[in-house]
Formats: sequence, C-alpha cells, structure tokens
Amino acid sequence: MGVKPEKAMVLAAGFGLRMRPLTEKIPKPLVPVAGRALLDHVLDRLAAVGVREAVVNVHYLPQQIIAHVASREVPRVVISREDGMVLGTGGGVVKALPLFGDAPFFHLNSDTLWIDAARPNLERMAERFDPARMDVLLLMAPVAGSLGYSGRGDYSMSEDGRLCARGSRDEVPLVYAGAAILSRAIFASAPTGEFALTEIFARVEQEGRLTGITLDGLWMHVGTPDAIAPAEAALAAAERR
Repeated sequence: MGVKPEKAMVLAAGFGLRMRPLTEKIPKPLVPVAGRALLDHVLDRLAAVGVREAVVNVHYLPQQIIAHVASREVPRVVISREDGMVLGTGGGVVKALPLFGDAPFFHLNSDTLWIDAARPNLERMAERFDPARMDVLLLMAPVAGSLGYSGRGDYSMSEDGRLCARGSRDEVPLVYAGAAILSRAIFASAPTGEFALTEIFARVEQEGRLTGITLDGLWMHVGTPDAIAPAEAALAAAERR
C-alpha cells in the first residue's frame, strides 16, 4: 500500500472569470498571494514531496505561464498546450497522457491553496493511495472551518474512505480541495475533446473505487479578488506559529 508519484499534472488553462478584473491581464495561476503566484504555491508543494516533473496545461494567456515556469528546475515543468480550445478538467488530462508513464500521478488545480498541519497532505495522500482498492484518491476539506468557501460540499465519506457524491442531498460535509492521485487506468475509455473530470469520478464512484482523505490543516478557497486578503492573513499567521 502507498505510492510515491514522481509526476503530476497541474491544471492552468482556465480563464479565471470569477477572479476578474485581476485576470483581464494575467492568467489566474499567476495571481499573487502572499508574494507568490498561486501556481508557485502548488509547484512548491509538489517539490516538497519529491515530484520531479509537473505537466502544466495552458490556454488563456499561455505565454505568461510558459515564461514564468521556464527556469523552474524542481519540479521540472513540461507544458501541454491547448491552443484550439479549453479541453476541460478531463480532456486536458487525456491530451497530456502521453507525457505520463503507467504509474499513478498527482493531479492538482493551479489555484488550490492550503496550510499543512504536522505533515504535508500530499505526503499523507501518497501513503494512503492503495492501487489494489482505489483508482482515485481525493483530498477533501471539511466545509466547516474552510476559509472562503460557502458552498454545499461535494461528497460524504464512509469510514473506509469511500466517497459518495452530494447528488440530490442539500449538503454534505466535505468539499474537494483540488488535489488528487489518479490511476492512469481510469482514462482507458475516456472520451476525446472537452469533458469534466467529474464524469470519470462518477463512474469510479459507481465501481466503489473513488476514495478520499481529509485534509489536515486549513483549506483556503481563493476564487475571487476579495478572497486574497483573508488567505494572506491566514498564511502570515501560520508563518508566525
């Protein structure tokens, strides 16, 4: 049990519409929070757990992101260009699959931000991932106590870690925190073109192989310009501890 992914995919192709007006001139992954671009916060976390290569997909204002990561060595960044159209959270992965081997890999949103507690959450995920009983492991944040999130949650979780989507329920206690470990096998019959990764999650859930691990620390939803200052305050407070 347990894997140590050496590769990751970071989604950075979106338009960041809710982050306007900041994203009228820069892509959302380059929006600065506490002096570092959102994308750098994510890449730093991957570097800290030994990921050696990160595939970053780009579409909106791609040259800015390409230039920003050009000198990055750990992890080394490989660009997956989506010049014709945004392929969505699922289609973007399918396009980049030739850049991965057969091993499970990390999959992160470029705008996910959290504060680890005692141990890195990505390290905890790697230890928990068991290919014998799961194809997807999602990092789940408690709705209660997360910063800047006011939604109804995404999943509930059983004692053995299996996830059940909210569906028609009014609310559930956990929200997807934007970090996952994925088995390459789940894309064997994936469609081409634009589609959402949640379509695959739904199928994996039906097979009983969609699992989660609860984030240890504080998850911050930085979806709008107003959410930046509270996130920076939380990061500063964590630095002082």
